[in-house]
Amino acid sequence: MLLIFNNTDWANIGDAAGLQNSAAAGSLFVGLSTGTLSDTSTQVTTQAAYTNYTRVAVARSGAGWTCATGSASNAAAVTFPLSGSGPETETDFNVGLITGVGAGDILYWGVLTASLVVNNGVTPSFAIGALVCSLT
Repeated sequence: MLLIFNNTDWANIGDAAGLQNSAAAGSLFVGLSTGTLSDTSTQVTTQAAYTNYTRVAVARSGAGWTCATGSASNAAAVTFPLSGSGPETETDFNVGLITGVGAGDILYWGVLTASLVVNNGVTPSFAIGALVCSLT
């Protein structure tokens, strides 16, 4: 979790140096979906489509993610753009590799605790710690 979410070396994988962090940490991209996601899903699978929607970049650092044993959660609020249309019901979330509208790989996904109806003028968001990615 630390390597993926905080860009921290993972020692002793292969040798003492282990898996190294990235020279440029970059971001992961949080998305919303209107349907169920699975192992074969990409970031465009049932992707939210309300007017103004875009994925939200979250830095691969302690400022972006809080890591604990077997899990990571958002260290700051994740706020999507204000909806310019609706209604649209979001049921799932994902954390993937690319911004924009491309079909990037999803690293983590899950079902929202409660579906979110996005109407015109709604700004979807995850409060600090509300978006949790776990190893199962």
